[in-house]
Amino acid sequence: MTSALANISDPTPAALAKAARLLREGKLVAFPTETVYGLGANAMNDDAVVSIFTAKGRPQFNPLIVHVENLAAAELLGHFNEMGRDLARAFWPGPLTLVVPRKPSDISWLATAGLETIALRCPSHPVAQSLLSAFKGPIAAPSANASGSVSSTSAQHVAESLGHNVDLILDGGNTNLGLESTIIGLIETQPTLLRPGAIAREVIEARIGPLAVALDHETAPHSPGRLKRHYATTKPLRLNATSVGSTEDLLAFGAPLPGAADTLNLSRSSDLNEAARNLFAMLRRLDKSNASAIAVMPIPTLGLGEAINDRLQRAAVRE
Repeated sequence: MTSALANISDPTPAALAKAARLLREGKLVAFPTETVYGLGANAMNDDAVVSIFTAKGRPQFNPLIVHVENLAAAELLGHFNEMGRDLARAFWPGPLTLVVPRKPSDISWLATAGLETIALRCPSHPVAQSLLSAFKGPIAAPSANASGSVSSTSAQHVAESLGHNVDLILDGGNTNLGLESTIIGLIETQPTLLRPGAIAREVIEARIGPLAVALDHETAPHSPGRLKRHYATTKPLRLNATSVGSTEDLLAFGAPLPGAADTLNLSRSSDLNEAARNLFAMLRRLDKSNASAIAVMPIPTLGLGEAINDRLQRAAVRE
């Protein structure tokens, strides 16, 4: 395989046709979604799904999200109750993943980590939709980065993180949301927030009522994004900083603190949508500096702030 950079391609019709062919051959294709870039494989090919876990260094007990074109395609793979259909009609295509009981199908059991449930999503990004249409089947796709590290929001991030492990990277530019999808479990009597994400809890609850708290354990998660240490930087991350040292970089929100070695601001106007878009790219940039650590200013927990803080808390966990 040629260099990682040579594997990046604009999503032309020819490139999309090549990507679909590679997927049918059991190869890996990275592609943009509205949230982050995904590392895609044929969800019905055990060997292809294994290659996702190998490329990312991802534990096989951690299930994958299966991407489909629409609700009709999703209902071939999972049992949807009326609440699930209502959520899909309201938020698909879009940054919502629904975990439902799986139906008998050819979906690899490795993609669902052996569980009797399946995580399904219909992405809205035009490149993702074009790839699904060209492939004509479900695509298993976690975020396109090494397991546990900062998610990729550009094709360059994918190349830097996974390099030669990807057969083709479709370049759709920077993702416009920057946070992974919200994951809702529809297994128990009450719907459960399994992962906060690009659709705020309050928006979901306004549609279907209160969400339960997830009780699964990180060694046996019911959905992606449940591991305690995830999205991690290589250097220490210090959260809720009210001061910053001269050897630290600062990830600011609003008016920045003085004294940092270098500062990047998620949003000078304290806009949580802007902060979500910038989060992973700015963490990657600061992680490459010579600073001793990254100090992160407090971010409110309302709306998208819940998901932003979830990612930062998991990123700050040290092994």
